[in-house]
Amino acid sequence: MRFSSAIRAFVPAFLLLLVFTSCEIEEQIDPNGPSINSVLNDASITELNLLVTGIEARMRNGFDTYVTASGTVARELYRFDADPRNTSDLLGKEDAVLDANTFYLTAPFGTRYRVIKNANTLLEALDNTDAVSATEADGYRGFANTIKALMLSQVLDLLNDNGVRVDVADPENLGPYLSKDAGYDAILALFDEARGQLNGSSFPFALSSGFAGYDTPATFALVNRALSARVATRAGRYAEALSRVEDSFLDLDGDLTAGPEHVYSTASGDLLNGLFKAPGQPGDQIVVHPRIIEGATDGDARRGKFRMTPAPYTLDGLTGNFEAALYASATAPIDIIRNEELVLIWAEANINTGDLDDGVTGINIVRNAAGIGDYDGDQTEADLLNELLYQRTYSLWGEGHQMFDLRRYGRLNSTFLPLDRAGDDVFTQFPIPLSEGE
Repeated sequence: MRFSSAIRAFVPAFLLLLVFTSCEIEEQIDPNGPSINSVLNDASITELNLLVTGIEARMRNGFDTYVTASGTVARELYRFDADPRNTSDLLGKEDAVLDANTFYLTAPFGTRYRVIKNANTLLEALDNTDAVSATEADGYRGFANTIKALMLSQVLDLLNDNGVRVDVADPENLGPYLSKDAGYDAILALFDEARGQLNGSSFPFALSSGFAGYDTPATFALVNRALSARVATRAGRYAEALSRVEDSFLDLDGDLTAGPEHVYSTASGDLLNGLFKAPGQPGDQIVVHPRIIEGATDGDARRGKFRMTPAPYTLDGLTGNFEAALYASATAPIDIIRNEELVLIWAEANINTGDLDDGVTGINIVRNAAGIGDYDGDQTEADLLNELLYQRTYSLWGEGHQMFDLRRYGRLNSTFLPLDRAGDDVFTQFPIPLSEGE
């Protein structure tokens, strides 16, 4: 068997220590620091906390590619830059297919599993240390398993019917790829395991300012339920999604922007927001797909996510007149999940389980926040799902949702989506990376 480089190569000779000061997250190999073996045997609380910081820091890596690659496939955006694969492979130009060994797959895939490796290291270390109490150990476990489940869900988002490898604790003896349904079962079970561990636990570690308000076991458990509701929705398990979202930080009367975030800074060693692009730079830009502009409602405040370009941007036979204005700067935070998405999950779950009135209620919360008033169309299940998907398109534009929204309703195809050029194709999933070959 050939082992995954994304999983195996992250076992270093020395533990990668991550130093967290304010918003600064700096990664370095410490030649004077403890070896991986010393961390896995009798780790100190400082070493455990550094692993927590590393998990949170690495969650951000590769996320921009996850968003732009899936968004291009879904025809919600283009990535105009020097790499032709962004406008050829991802759009199926002239019989192009998705490459199993290139950045738009290997970057998000590899970074997700590196986070999982850090989480597994933390979990193993907890089994072999007396540095923390039982309730503190459960706090670490609940955090680590929640993030593991999130990372695995993002891999399954991309691979879909190709499944997901969940059992990666032993890099020399990896578990099999699970089917999509079995993958969802395992990921949701992991969220539930983490939720049980968080119950009655304590956090002897600090999270970044991006988790302000969600940095205790009780409040982090609300994030766990929110993320698991997203996964249940993508699995089409709507009764389960409804139960999970109602146990989250969902607030139908609350601030739609509330929720945990990835944070960025210009501090040495930290990351910048890779989805921010300077205005007016067609050579390195996220361009709004014309179908998104054409479908927008007059007066919709969400149109503020799009900025008209000084002149039309053209590349590889593609043209756009609007660029992304979703983030104000290179240090702007990116939402991990927020109340607006939870309201939409709640609405979708209600519609699919037969409570159309609550579905309309959720839709209207989002519509009114956008300044376009109550929904006044037909209220059949089919009509409400059309409206729900429309609202998700604009509320969650450029955040890594559209491909998976369209796919679960059978709309990720050329019947629903406009083809950009003659001969283009619409893909429904990414291949298993070449490095994963058996």
